[in-house]
Amino acid sequence: MSWDSYLDNLIGGASGDCDKAAIIGMDGSNWTTAAGGKGMVLIGTEGVTLGKCFSTRDFSPLQASGIHLEDVKYQFLRAEDDKIVLGKKKDNGAVTIQASKTALVLGHTKEGGMQGNVNKSVAIIAEYLESLGM
Repeated sequence: MSWDSYLDNLIGGASGDCDKAAIIGMDGSNWTTAAGGKGMVLIGTEGVTLGKCFSTRDFSPLQASGIHLEDVKYQFLRAEDDKIVLGKKKDNGAVTIQASKTALVLGHTKEGGMQGNVNKSVAIIAEYLESLGM
């Protein structure tokens, strides 16, 4: 099954504010590809670190060291309901990460974009996966 079509839905649903996205398993495995530049490609242990933080609901490693995605370090802003993490990097946009039961949905807000639109779009995909038991 190709998960890349979910990226199109996520990016399209964010009113032009999301420029790339990804879906990864809680084990850090990539479910999506680079998808012609729309997909985020996590490097090294970035996905594993995120998966571990969400699985254990311990976000202190992200608070202490930042959120690393595609070899870029984003400042940890906050975690909500042990399911959502938000981050930002000056002049590089922001990130939204939301967990379902077995996956993490990541959305990148382009610099100057509205992160709220990306948050909603990420939530739609994460909640849909959750409704499927994933």
